Amino acid sequence: MTIALYMDEHIRRAITNGLRLRDVDVITVQEDGKQGEPDENLLNRSTELGRVFFTQDDDFLTLAHHYQQENINFGGVIYAHQQSLTVGECVRDLEIISKASDPEDLWNQVQYLPL
Repeated sequence: MTIALYMDEHIRRAITNGLRLRDVDVITVQEDGKQGEPDENLLNRSTELGRVFFTQDDDFLTLAHHYQQENINFGGVIYAHQQSLTVGECVRDLEIISKASDPEDLWNQVQYLPL
């Protein structure tokens, strides 16, 4: 099985397009009509859709930690600092995670990029 991704609203379009060119199942916050929603709503929505949330917003690290501490289930978060990866590196690492993992591998977890 593969992991489907839910892209935060500030993720560069080039990353989303690059993943789609590699047959990674991706939807964006904008495509889902959820732009401007609070972070908690977005994480809950990605979980509801059975997708792992990809972000470069470190507020999600705090939110995921809170969920872990309170035993609130979430579908997983993949985090990359905005300046730590090129677009190509980000696409490569997300493709690897998506194609080599099962959804339960990231359930209630935070995965950091680069790998």
